[in-house]
Amino acid sequence: MSDDRRSDGTASSRDRATSYRATQGKPVVPPHPSRVDLHTHSCRSDGVLEPQELVAAAAAAGVQVLALSDHDTLAGVRELTAAGKPALPLELLPAVEINSVAIGIPQLWEGELHILGLGVDLGDEAFEAALERQRGLRLTRFNRIVDRLGQLGYPIAKQAGELLARQGAASGAALGRPQIARCLVAARYASTVDDAMRRLLGRGKPAYVPREGLGPNEAISAIRAAGGLPSLAHFADASERRELVKELSGVGLGGLEVHYRHFGAETIADLAEVARELRLVATGGSDYHGDGETYAEAHATLYVPDEDATNLFALLGRRLSIRAGASPS
Repeated sequence: MSDDRRSDGTASSRDRATSYRATQGKPVVPPHPSRVDLHTHSCRSDGVLEPQELVAAAAAAGVQVLALSDHDTLAGVRELTAAGKPALPLELLPAVEINSVAIGIPQLWEGELHILGLGVDLGDEAFEAALERQRGLRLTRFNRIVDRLGQLGYPIAKQAGELLARQGAASGAALGRPQIARCLVAARYASTVDDAMRRLLGRGKPAYVPREGLGPNEAISAIRAAGGLPSLAHFADASERRELVKELSGVGLGGLEVHYRHFGAETIADLAEVARELRLVATGGSDYHGDGETYAEAHATLYVPDEDATNLFALLGRRLSIRAGASPS
């Protein structure tokens, strides 16, 4: 989703049903094209690009370290790293994003905390089983929303069936509301994905169905058990809710997404302070999905310091070399 700007260049506070990501304030001006992106999505969950297309687009933009963090699935990473596949033009970090259901924690956007699992072990069977359960719950929710939309006078069974047929061709693909929003656009019931979310699919809207699945503590524990680092994603309220973040760090949270491209400079500075105070690794990324923009357009507003990747890789026990000054291909 693009970051709306006022005429003075600051980010606008958009409808939280549309996006909880953008924050007000002076935008970050990248000092150079970002060489790191630790938060992206492919069409193995709710992005629009094939995993290989995403990697190619990121490499062309100058990214040297990329985390493919699809929701509740490692299918895209498995495809990219399968035996016999050609060498990748960048360093790929296996990752996943879990939309944890934060029951009992008040004043959270959609009642969720999004936990990135960075550097998880692809061979961890228990973690894959947990993700498979998550995907099953996603499918149930997907079908319930489609049914509700039909009852509301927005029949998209045809479009949803076509989507499921395409997704079914990719083992381990995960479903989400953005795919339903695209079905609504295809059926001409919405003008954009944001329009569909704002009017129909967002929390409190007519077709909203609550999520079920892992809670924050469970998600963090599962990621840790799979050898990954759990990082709290796009949580702009971290500085005001230090105690909550501190509680999560007490159960294993190891990172905080500080350098998020939809955050203004002041928010990023506040989050960096929280990360230092709680000894969390700063992470950052584009959260690229692809609706209404190319990866190159998203990358133009992205700045993740090289240190985010080098510090993360050091904690994961991995070696990493980033070539400063390397130009996009």
